[in-house]
Amino acid sequence: MSPRPDIREYAGIYLRGLAMGACDIVPGVSGGTIALITGIYERLVGAIGSIDPASVKHLARGDFGSLQKDLEKIDIPFLVVLLAGIGTAFLLMSRVILSLLADHAVATYSFFLGLIIASAVAIFLEIRSPNAGTLVFLAVGTGAGYLLGGLGNIDLGHSLPVLFLTGMAALCAMILPGVSGAYITLVLNQYEFMLAALRAFSLPEILAYVAGGVAGLLLFTKGLKYLLATYHGAMLALLTGLMLGSARMLWDKGAAAGDMLSGGWAFFLVGLAVVGAVEYLKRRYRAGTA
Repeated sequence: MSPRPDIREYAGIYLRGLAMGACDIVPGVSGGTIALITGIYERLVGAIGSIDPASVKHLARGDFGSLQKDLEKIDIPFLVVLLAGIGTAFLLMSRVILSLLADHAVATYSFFLGLIIASAVAIFLEIRSPNAGTLVFLAVGTGAGYLLGGLGNIDLGHSLPVLFLTGMAALCAMILPGVSGAYITLVLNQYEFMLAALRAFSLPEILAYVAGGVAGLLLFTKGLKYLLATYHGAMLALLTGLMLGSARMLWDKGAAAGDMLSGGWAFFLVGLAVVGAVEYLKRRYRAGTA
C-alpha cells in the first residue's frame, strides 16, 4: 500500500526543515536561501505573513471566533512540520558544532570566516546600480561592524533578557537577504551558550531566545521590508559592511586558539566554496523560474 500523497508532501517539508536548520545554525549560511532553492520560500513567506499580531488581542479578550478565523489563514500544518525539521537539525547540529569548536577551533572559525566573507560579497552583488552613496553606506557599515565585532570580547552575560534581545536581533535577520541569524548570535557572544542550551534542552534559555525572535518578527518585519524596498541599494551596502567589519570577531576568536594563517586557510577556502555553491544553485533556481 503506497503512502498517501500528503504524507509524502510533509515528509519532504520535514527534510527541507532539516536542511534549513542545519544551515541556520551555521554562521554565514541563510536558511531562507535553502528555502528558496528547495522551492518553499514563497509558501514560507506567505505563512509567516499570514500571522496577525491582533490574534494575541483576540486570545486575551476570549474572542475565540475571531482567533479561529485568524488561525485558518495560516498554513499551520506546513509551519509545524517545517519547524519540527528545523528543531531536529538544531538539536543534532549543536552537539557537532560544540565538539568542533572545542577540538578544532582554528579550522572551525576559519570556515565560518570564509562563509561570512563570501556571504557579504553575495549580498553586495545583489545591488543593481552601485554608486558613490552605496560606497558611503558600505564604509559606514564596515566601521559599525568592526565596533560590533568587538562585543565578542565583552561579557554581556547570558541572562534571559539578554537572550531575549539576542533572539529578537537574530531571527529578524531571517528576513534580510543572505544574513544568518546564527552569525548575529555569534557576534553578540551568545552562540556557544545557546548551542550548549540546545544540547542540554534547557527550556528557559531556549524559550527566551525564541520569544525574542517572535517579538522581533512581529515588531520589525514590516519596517525592515519597507527599508529594503525603498532603499534597496543602501540597505544591502550597509549589510555588506556590517558583515565584513564584524568578521574581525571570527578572526580574533580563531587567532586566540592558534595560527589562523597556516592552520586555517584551507578551511577558509572551503567556506568560500560552500557559499559559492549555494549562490550558484540559488541563481539557477531563479533563472529556471523566471
